[in-house]
Amino acid sequence: MAVGARSVAGSPAPPSRCLGRIPPLAITAYTVCSALGAGRAANFQALRMRRSGLRPNDFTGVPLATWIGRVDGLETKPLPEPFAAWDCRNNRLAWLALQQDGFSDAVAGARARYGPDRVAVFVGTSTSSIGASEEAYRQLTPEGLYPEALRRPIIHTVHSLGEFVQHALGLTGVCATTATACSSSAKAFAQAERMIRCGVADAAVVGGVDSLCASVLFGFNSLELISAEPCRPFDIARHGISVGEAGGFALLERDGPGPWLLGYGESSDAHHMSSPHPEGLGARLALGDALARSGLTAADIGYINLHGTASARNDEVEARLIAELFPATTRASSTKGWTGHALGAAGIVEAVISLLAIDGGLAPGTLNTTELDPACGPQIRIDNEALSLRFALSQSFGFGGSNCVLALGTERVA
Repeated sequence: MAVGARSVAGSPAPPSRCLGRIPPLAITAYTVCSALGAGRAANFQALRMRRSGLRPNDFTGVPLATWIGRVDGLETKPLPEPFAAWDCRNNRLAWLALQQDGFSDAVAGARARYGPDRVAVFVGTSTSSIGASEEAYRQLTPEGLYPEALRRPIIHTVHSLGEFVQHALGLTGVCATTATACSSSAKAFAQAERMIRCGVADAAVVGGVDSLCASVLFGFNSLELISAEPCRPFDIARHGISVGEAGGFALLERDGPGPWLLGYGESSDAHHMSSPHPEGLGARLALGDALARSGLTAADIGYINLHGTASARNDEVEARLIAELFPATTRASSTKGWTGHALGAAGIVEAVISLLAIDGGLAPGTLNTTELDPACGPQIRIDNEALSLRFALSQSFGFGGSNCVLALGTERVA
């Protein structure tokens, strides 16, 4: 799409800086674990029934009045013995996700086809296993050392997640862990596409995991971004975010039955550490590049999974962007009222939700929201809608202006 083209009558197409379309990649397996349950079926059923996974905070020892999206059972399910050195809440959540929907078996098939050194791993997280570091500091010895059980350096690094996933899947190729706040696990798709297109890998495991920890909950609270009630994205009376934890993965290959990663767009506007650009500059650039790489126009998109955190400024900027660039027939929503904001895992969770929407013929609405902000156009919906979908976007906009938009579909674009 050329810069200056018109995507919707009377509205400018979002700007694009990319050189053209990319070959799509088949998503041959995908899975997710969130506060809605383990696996695709549990998550889709909760979306369909409009059952939220949020509950009053029961995670922090010190009281904090908020609602969270918590995955049950992680405290009682240590990693299998071969992976004991990586044992912590974040990697337990990763392991749980890897066991769902036949995902590990699908990766084993790719490993056999291409070789373990030709299947890359790209994962995103914002805090990785920092919860284990918090626990270690709470249990310092009289000499000021970590307790012996927690003197495992690999769980106190950002790359803990990537290294664990690679070893758990028996892979030996390129492996990278990305930490770009809320866009982390969306950017994993972009990294994988480039590495496969350049011939560095033949397939890639992408995804992300972020688990609950005190640093995040009290950190967001110090920024006055935490809601004392379940989050209400795009509501005129929204009060802030609900933090959740989640993990999910996808397997990307050059060929397969689909669905497809059709395109992506990335940007870094660096406007402010925790606030979006007032005109949504970075979001516009990422959106334009995603459409250009996929060969789609705004009018082609049936559903948009919005970043929609329920923070005041973020929702306002994103709502105006969607109202300006997309036709009224496009369905858009935030699903964070179901899962909470999974931070570094938000990108993969919402990419999977977008794929579930396409596969299940259901455009999710916006849970907990009752009256939309006047900045919202007709695209943003409150209610679920049964709808045949071909193409969807998943938007992830992180702190510091680190943005990523994924274009997904049931078919290759002609």
